[in-house]
This record gives sequence, C-alpha cells and structure tokens, in this order.
Amino acid sequence: MASVARDRNGTKRVLFVDGDGARRTIRLGDVQVKAAESFRLRVETLLACRTTGTPIDGDTARWLADLPDAMHARLACVGLVEPRERAAAPTLGMLLGRFAESAVVKPVTLAAYRQAIGSLREHFGDDAPLNTITPARADGWRKALAESTLAPATVAKRVNVAKTIFRKAVRWGLIPSSPFADLRAGSQSNPDRAHYVDAETTRAVLAACPDDQWRAIVALSRYAGLRCPSEVVGLTWGDVNWERGRLTVRSPKTAGHDGHAVRVVPIAPELRPILLALFVEAEPGVEPVVPRLRDPATNLRTHFLRIIGRAGVKPWPRLFHNLRASCACDWVERFPAHVVAGWLGHSPLIAARHYLQTRDAHFDLAAGVGQSGAECGALGAQNAAQHAPASNRNDSHESSETLAGSGVAREFADRCVLTRNEPMGATGLEPVTSSM
Repeated sequence: MASVARDRNGTKRVLFVDGDGARRTIRLGDVQVKAAESFRLRVETLLACRTTGTPIDGDTARWLADLPDAMHARLACVGLVEPRERAAAPTLGMLLGRFAESAVVKPVTLAAYRQAIGSLREHFGDDAPLNTITPARADGWRKALAESTLAPATVAKRVNVAKTIFRKAVRWGLIPSSPFADLRAGSQSNPDRAHYVDAETTRAVLAACPDDQWRAIVALSRYAGLRCPSEVVGLTWGDVNWERGRLTVRSPKTAGHDGHAVRVVPIAPELRPILLALFVEAEPGVEPVVPRLRDPATNLRTHFLRIIGRAGVKPWPRLFHNLRASCACDWVERFPAHVVAGWLGHSPLIAARHYLQTRDAHFDLAAGVGQSGAECGALGAQNAAQHAPASNRNDSHESSETLAGSGVAREFADRCVLTRNEPMGATGLEPVTSSM
C-alpha cells in the first residue's frame, strides 16, 4: 500500500514499500491533496502490476503516456516503470539534410540552396541543436555574412534561403517558431553588376561572331530578351512564326508558375535577318534553332568572352543577363510596362528591380544636353506620334451611340470638338448677372 505525506513547507510525497521490502519515496511538489491522492492510487496500481507480473490496464497506460518526462523519470527511479527512450534532439545537420532531400527545384536554385546551407553549417555547426539557435544567434550569422566579401545581393539571397529552411522546420514540428522569421534579408538586386549593352557594342560583337549560330545566340538574348542558355536551347523552327513576326518561347525557369511556362515575343527587325540566315543554312530535319547548345560540352561563357575580346570591347559583368536586361530597357521605353513584362516572362516589379536601368542618355534627353533645337523638336514630334490619341481610328469603328450618362450623341460631340480653339466671348461661360 502507498500513502501521502505532507512536508512542513506544504509539498507532498507518496511513500510505499517495494517488492524487496525497501521504502520508496516519490516527491510530487506543491500539489493539491486531491491530485496527490489520485497519484497515490496510480502508484498502487503500478506496484501491484510490478509485484504480480501482470500487464497494466489501458487507462493506466494512457496516464503514463501523458505523464511529463520529469514525473515519469521519478517513477522509473523507484522501479515502477521502464525509463523512456528519449528521442534525439533535432540538430541543424538533420534539418539541412532533410531540407536538401525534399527540395524540388531547378539545378540553379539548388546550387543557391547549397551555398546558403554551407554558410549555416560553417557558422553554427551540424551538431547544433535547433533549440539553441536563437534570434540573437541568427542576427550574428547575418552580421557575419554582411562583413564578409560577399555582395549584398548574395547575402540577401542566403538570408532568404535560411528563412525558407527554418519555416520548413516549423512546419515539420521540429521547432515552435523560426529564429530567422524577422531577419531582414535586403535586396537581391546588384546595381554594381548592371550594364546596358548599347547598339554600337552589340553590332561589334555580332560582327565578331564566328558563325550564324553564335550571332543567333547573341541576338536572341539582346533583341528578343531570351534567357540563355535555358530558353535559347529549347527554341525550335516550329516556334518561329515568320508571317506574324513572333517567337514562342518555353521557359524552364518559370514552368512551375501558372501561365508562365510559355510566352510569345516579337521578332525585332535586327533579329529577323539573323534568324533567316540561320534557317536557310539549317540541315533538313534539324529542329533546334541553335543546335550547338544541345552539346553539353559547350562552354558558352569562355567562347563568348573570346568573341567579345575579338570585338575589341570590354566584357560586361553578367554576359547574357545584361543582354536580356538591355533588351528590357529598350522595350520599356517604347511599349507599356505590362506588355514588356509579358514578353520577358515576369512581373513589372521584377523588371524594375532586376532589369531596368537609368542611363546617362535619359538625363541628357531630359536636360537637352548635346541636342540642337531641331533634334529636340524631332524628339518631341516622335513622342507625340508614339502617344497619339486613340481617336485616330478607322471610320468603321465610329458610331453615333449616345455617350453614357451624358445624353449627347457622338455625332454632336464631334461637332463640339470644333469649337475648342475658338476665342471665348467676353461673357465667358457663366450666365450674365447684373451688378449691384
């Protein structure tokens, strides 16, 4: 039998004698008498099962399963139950390995994940328990990255990956909250690597290309805004609509986003003759526009650097990305932003953040620097022509329907337009009132 003892300070104990005749004590702490009595009854049940070698009932088993680890350990110390097998505390290495195995992303994205994973391993260590990585330590990791030789955009990328990893840890129930949740990542754009490849440089590079395939690679990036090599390599002659002047582009990078797997871009006048020359010399039955890119041994960057060197120009920071960004800059100055975003295969926000640039030519144009009066007038006329009012339509689209909410037919509205340039009378538009 077991009994409950009360200490002078109010704490309770359960006392009993085990099967070997030894007196045992289980300290309960400062609990209510009713709770202590309930615990005493459970102890008597466990003692009887242990003495007789019979299994415990289902109700007692459920009680034991819900018992806190500390109290369960006290029962184990007096021989009433077997010690619990403690699960190994989740570590950073366990989380990073599980995250890498479950990631379903493109190879380029996976490479960025591995860089961020390497930074976390180097700073915290694989054996670090997840519950020891606090927001303060996360701030320290972010500070160490910022003080390294990494570019700010690279730091931002790694912080975003770390936030993604620890969001997964919360979702998987490994930690209650993420220590990286409120960590500021920063911008992933890198203005220092932005570069506008102008028309003169592009012509020089095209002239230095060894064949039509290389000219197509450069022109598709610069004049059609294709990602190279991922989008150029998948382009086939069946994707070229010569009559309508359009290219159908399949994008592996955005294939996972609804409505972004395929897009259509215009064939610019600078691009058409290059594609036509390549089409004329293409062997029968060869579908890829640029067959060279299907060879995995092709080192685009090395060959392109040689071509740029032969052209006598200085290489720009991001060889193919800067060509695509230059195309975006040219397009956005002539067409609406949402149209350009559709041609490029991303949102206007992404275009503004990673592609569009402010060039010296914009300042010169706004200030009229280096332009004669005739040039300024010509530019003004060009802008006026590009932004002509929508009323210059074919007569077949005109109608005399009543303007909504006005009570005025369109034919009478057209007559009213003729009076806009006539001088106003002395009385103006308000009714004449007599002066007091």
